[in-house]
Amino acid sequence: MNKDFHCGYVAILGRPNVGKSTLLNHLIGQKLSITSRKPQTTRHQILGIKTTEDAQFVFVDTPGLHKGGRQALHRYLNRAAQSIIEDMDVIVFVVEALRWEEEDDIVLEYIKNANCSIVLVVNKIDLIKDKDELLPYLEKVGNKHPFSSIVPVSANKNLQLDELLAIVKERLPESEAHYPSDQLTTRSSKFVAAEMIREKIVRLLGDELPYATTVEIEKFDDSKKILKLHAVIWVERDNQKAIVIGKNGEKIKKIGMQARKELQNFFEKKVHLETWVKVRKGWADDERALQQLGYIDEF
Repeated sequence: MNKDFHCGYVAILGRPNVGKSTLLNHLIGQKLSITSRKPQTTRHQILGIKTTEDAQFVFVDTPGLHKGGRQALHRYLNRAAQSIIEDMDVIVFVVEALRWEEEDDIVLEYIKNANCSIVLVVNKIDLIKDKDELLPYLEKVGNKHPFSSIVPVSANKNLQLDELLAIVKERLPESEAHYPSDQLTTRSSKFVAAEMIREKIVRLLGDELPYATTVEIEKFDDSKKILKLHAVIWVERDNQKAIVIGKNGEKIKKIGMQARKELQNFFEKKVHLETWVKVRKGWADDERALQQLGYIDEF
């Protein structure tokens, strides 16, 4: 075994909308976890893998821990975020620069007794207008817990991400790589495709978006020259179906066009995408439906 090589699992945790998925994507240098300004965009544990000459980082991007939520989907999201803490080598706890909210305290309460290093990442420092405000904030949050390190970053602008990787690497165990050096994720291509389509729905519909919307890939036919996809967009009610389709089908057409473009970039081949919008009443509060749609598969 190469004693200078480090490898381990790194959880990216935080309340919704602090930039966890953006951080993961920029750390591994590949769009893998979907992003939007809408909280709770991430619904699954995403494993992103970054391999360097002397380390392999296996990042786990999680749904944001949040208060309340009575639906089965909400319960799943919190369970998913909580369940991985015990198995991590390092926890990266992401907060937003100059902001500390009640939900940040909730996350800290979950992780403070974890049997591993906790690195506090203060994200979105590029948005601070008065840079003199940062140091007092870092001192304030540093008093909340004996973090192993506090790293101010901008995931969006790639600021201080190399420093973050160096700090995390030193806290990973000496170990051979767990995965091949060219592997980016443990998730299937089918899963990645569904998430890319869901991102376009989230971004294009914004506040109109029915929360209980998900994507299922019914056909994934991959050949050397073309990838053929049949995707079903599931909603809970007929009026939600109308929102996703849009007037004269304009919304669903735009979703398809934008998703196809991103899918072609990711898979590096021509993509033929067909989408349908279907109603499945109460799927977000039905444990069996969640399992069938690929949510409850990690426990």
